[in-house]
Amino acid sequence: MELTVNFKDCHTVKPAEPTRNGPLPLSELDQIGTITHVPTIYFYRPPLYWLSPPDAIANTLRDSLRKALVPFYPLAGRLRWIGCGRLELDCNAKGVSLYVAESEAKLDDIGYSSPSPRYQYLIPSVDYGSVPIHDLPLLLVQLTKFKCGGISLGLRISHAVVDGTSALYFISEWARLARGEPLGAEPFLDRKVAFRAGDPPIATPICVDHECSRSVPLLLGKSDDVEERKKKTALAMLKLSKTQVEKLKNMGNQDRVIGSTDAPGRAYTRYETVAGHIWRCACKARRHKDEQPTALGICVDSRSRMHPPLPREYFGNVTLDIPATSHAGELMSKPLGYASSRIRAAIERVTDTYVKSTLEFLKNEPDLTRFQDIRAEEAPFYGNPNIGVVNWMTLPIYGLDFGWGKEIYMGPGTHDLDGNSLVLHSPDGDGSLIVALCLQKAHMNAFTKHFYEDIV
Repeated sequence: MELTVNFKDCHTVKPAEPTRNGPLPLSELDQIGTITHVPTIYFYRPPLYWLSPPDAIANTLRDSLRKALVPFYPLAGRLRWIGCGRLELDCNAKGVSLYVAESEAKLDDIGYSSPSPRYQYLIPSVDYGSVPIHDLPLLLVQLTKFKCGGISLGLRISHAVVDGTSALYFISEWARLARGEPLGAEPFLDRKVAFRAGDPPIATPICVDHECSRSVPLLLGKSDDVEERKKKTALAMLKLSKTQVEKLKNMGNQDRVIGSTDAPGRAYTRYETVAGHIWRCACKARRHKDEQPTALGICVDSRSRMHPPLPREYFGNVTLDIPATSHAGELMSKPLGYASSRIRAAIERVTDTYVKSTLEFLKNEPDLTRFQDIRAEEAPFYGNPNIGVVNWMTLPIYGLDFGWGKEIYMGPGTHDLDGNSLVLHSPDGDGSLIVALCLQKAHMNAFTKHFYEDIV
């Protein structure tokens, strides 16, 4: 069912006070991987007194956003290309976009409790094809009011400026200001401290094998992934009860030395076991041959891996995409602990030395274009025979209150690329987990079957 949305207002929201002007160098970690806008969405059922006057919510969002853009002034600026596939942030206070829309639909009509194609009408779109990057706002917000009195808040925020942790930090502080509370913590904006942003490379970079320079595996016999990208996909929200999560952890930690170089000791985490389970199920559902190479994409936050650790309020990108690799036959024939061991080995490569050597490697690159995905067809493809499992369990994604109460649902926005998956806590707070998964339609039923039946 198509969702009809009528736009009533569009505001350009600028900082409430004068802010720093001029260029702000970005680190190399800001400029690789996803440099497009990442979508998220929140749904609310505000109390009746928030619905009259009808502009109360929009005014609260706009006024608090103006205040939030004073300490978080980089978000009010614009990106610009400076040559060699490199970006710079121009702090020019041009502002962010706030759209106000209405729909005759009711929240219950749109199936707000799981990712939906209808979200495209509730989250601002960004035209990368015809609008130059220096004209694109770094943050776009859409408030949609529904006939039932419910609302949605759809956001797109530039991944070239912030990662998931920083984005949620900003949104939480914005909500705090909307509630009439003072700012909780000032953002740490200096990218030179840890990442030497804007500085030239050192003469002799540390030599480390860099995953960012590698391509991910293809299906056997294929020279590209064009056909796989075109296949129709399906979305699923698969819930694991607390008991099922514990069973997976027990499965992953049995016979830990089989096929693993990981010394006995620290048990595999929930992420390592659940991600390993997803990887194995994907191989089975896709009916891979034993010799099929496959990779699992991991997004590793390096804040605590730096020496000294970065401040919690660091506002920028500190994540690295790391692939765990294996062959389908090994994953399917060996215990779950083998898959978990491959994931842990990949994560543990990300040390202070690794991060700094990656920075020097990228600084020495004459052009960063090949490390960027500004359009979906250029993104690293963690679809068949690969899969990406992003860990949202460590992010404070729930409880966002702008003054009218906490959300009734929060989730990713568009989620339609084969192999994309997220692991997040259930909002019930009962120890259960949710796997938000996009997979080719032809494989989804088999994946779901293995996902539950293989837990013993």
